[in-house]
Amino acid sequence: MKKTFLLLAVLLSVTTSFAQKKSMDQYIDDLMAKMTLDEKVGQLNLLPGGDITTGAGMNSPLAALIQKGELGSVLNVMGVDKVKALQELAVKKSRLGIPLLIGQDVIHGYETIFPIPLAQGCSWDPQAVELGARVAAKEASADGVNWVYSPMVDVAHDPRWGRVSEGYGEDPYLSGVMGAAAVRGYQNGEYPVAACLKHYALYGATEAGKDYSSVDMSRLRMYNQYLPPYKAAVDAGVWSVMSSFNLVDGVPATGNEWLINHVLRDQWGFKGFLVTDYGSIGEMPILGFGDLKTSTIQAFKAGTDMDMCSNAYTKYLKEALNEGSITMAQIDTAVRRVLEAKYKLGLFSDPYRYCNVKRGKTDMYNSDSRKAARDMAAETFVLLKNDNNILPLKRQGTIALVGPLADTRNNIPGTWCFAYKPELYSTIKESMQRYLGNSAKLVYAQGSNIYADSTMQANASFGKTIKWGDSKKMLDEAVEAAKSSDVVVACLGELAEMSGESSTRTNLNLPDVQKNLLKALLATGKPVVLLNFSGRPTILTWESQNVPAIMNVWFGGSETGDALCDVLFGDKVPTGKLVNTLPRSMGQIPIFYNHLSGSRDIPDGSCSFRKYQSNYIDETTGPLYPFGYGLSYTTYKYSDVSLSAPSMSKEGKVTATVNVTNTGDRDGDEVVEFYIHGKTSHIVRPVKELKGFQRVHIAKGETKTISFDIDANTLNYLDAEGKPFLDPGDFEIMIGPNSRDVKTAELRVD
Repeated sequence: MKKTFLLLAVLLSVTTSFAQKKSMDQYIDDLMAKMTLDEKVGQLNLLPGGDITTGAGMNSPLAALIQKGELGSVLNVMGVDKVKALQELAVKKSRLGIPLLIGQDVIHGYETIFPIPLAQGCSWDPQAVELGARVAAKEASADGVNWVYSPMVDVAHDPRWGRVSEGYGEDPYLSGVMGAAAVRGYQNGEYPVAACLKHYALYGATEAGKDYSSVDMSRLRMYNQYLPPYKAAVDAGVWSVMSSFNLVDGVPATGNEWLINHVLRDQWGFKGFLVTDYGSIGEMPILGFGDLKTSTIQAFKAGTDMDMCSNAYTKYLKEALNEGSITMAQIDTAVRRVLEAKYKLGLFSDPYRYCNVKRGKTDMYNSDSRKAARDMAAETFVLLKNDNNILPLKRQGTIALVGPLADTRNNIPGTWCFAYKPELYSTIKESMQRYLGNSAKLVYAQGSNIYADSTMQANASFGKTIKWGDSKKMLDEAVEAAKSSDVVVACLGELAEMSGESSTRTNLNLPDVQKNLLKALLATGKPVVLLNFSGRPTILTWESQNVPAIMNVWFGGSETGDALCDVLFGDKVPTGKLVNTLPRSMGQIPIFYNHLSGSRDIPDGSCSFRKYQSNYIDETTGPLYPFGYGLSYTTYKYSDVSLSAPSMSKEGKVTATVNVTNTGDRDGDEVVEFYIHGKTSHIVRPVKELKGFQRVHIAKGETKTISFDIDANTLNYLDAEGKPFLDPGDFEIMIGPNSRDVKTAELRVD
């Protein structure tokens, strides 16, 4: 009987889904039959809105386009009243009343700011990422936004690139898991918005870490190391995709038919619409692809449905149609994809469903959203070093809080925040004062400027968010504060604006003025805890050699201060683990764990020069801290890996098992990581590949058995055409707390 009910439920679901699609198809068929060519092209046109909805702006050229039905989407409009005014223009003043998509960069929260995506990756907690995206969707939709340009899943190996902050790290598997979680959060919650996957594709492989630069790689590497996260988001049902600025196989991604029509649509089955990045059709001629008309035709024929901010489709699609360069069927296909997104969002049944003024008063920055952001932030901090168990701190005595990032509220949310309200957020100093109360004394000193470079200091985008002062005076004040304290907490690192888009850096060391401060603090003989704020992996080699306790705290969002207190004082145990390898020096970049082996490799950590070996003559081989690394306030012991069978067929399945024991005196959450290495592949495989992970709560003294299933999907890889291939032969099955410290078993595939 239970099976019968289950079958009926499945049949009902399938029937309902079919009916809904039939209803959508019929609605759009009827609507498109009424549309003129100009109105169809208008649906493929996306322009920035700004403040056009007030005053004289109602008569602006943009408003005129909306009323003529020649603008289907608008981006960067802030405020529910403005959005509603725009929708009224579209619905009441245009001939067919087609509502607008309202797009916005909602990268890691809206008014409640969650940790930057790089930090979210360090949580290894897809459920938290999904919840964060759901909260962001709820808040953004309360302000009129129905389309968010997120998640970004660009795999990034080069931390000089500023947009490392916006992705989930260097691993394709983990990036895909997190990206898919974000898609579900945005689109499947109580207040769904359309997610937009970006940047398709390979944007994170930019040469020399420069934004908007070139990319060149083999298709084999594309399919195995860069494309998987995009596919994972497509499989999760993302409604839209954004093309990237870079070249792929020498052709701009926006106009690359192989990339869009063949891979994205034919191979992966993507059914949504593809939009360009900001003005990218207009930039194709700059890349040497031809004039704007040629670029426009190429982009459209390649499968790019919507033009963001180039005005290229409105200029040339009609002309291209008349010349026979494109067909009406192609235009109709693109228009249908856009209209389907609007239908799925419910805009045709209620154009103002995202314009509820009352929700803006209840759904923004409320207690639930703040708790979610605080809990996530605590999971993202990565404890790198903790000599003599300095952490957690005791709430007693005198604590010196020092550093240019200790008392700034604009920087703690991180880059890519547009609707944020820093006046609502606590600084680290304010949170710590509130947290300690009368139980301990807190003394504060800024200690230094963020950097000494007068050019950067004068830059308006950098200089406005921190206090600038006399370097010697600030240093002296910090030293005196340290001398009077029992322990020093130093808040150092990057400004928020030093990472993100167009924020490439050539030196990832701690700025000299801050390092001088750190040296002076250490010279007092007091124990020092370094909280390293950054939007990318930075170089902490000197710090690791000299500072007793280091925690990478990234940019933790609006609740950073309270979340830091939770972890610093031991109410929560740190669980974050690195999603990018930390280099020892700039000369090692790019460095990443899942590299190919060389014929003369030497072990990581080797520091002696060996002639005719794969090493540096002036640097220790290997990373400072490996991918997946992170300490806790407790300790864990891993048993050897056991396999349910020593071999399997290509159609078989084996289970790998490890026992993990909490050997410390605190309960904690451990991230157990599962890697493989194909030793006998006919195409050489990376030395390690992450294939799974589990966050497991383990009480002190408790042992838990963790298992990972292994089958053909676990072990195979993709060839240069994107087809899965599994070699018979030997595999290393590795499980451990990070990519370096693993236990290994041998598996044979027949």
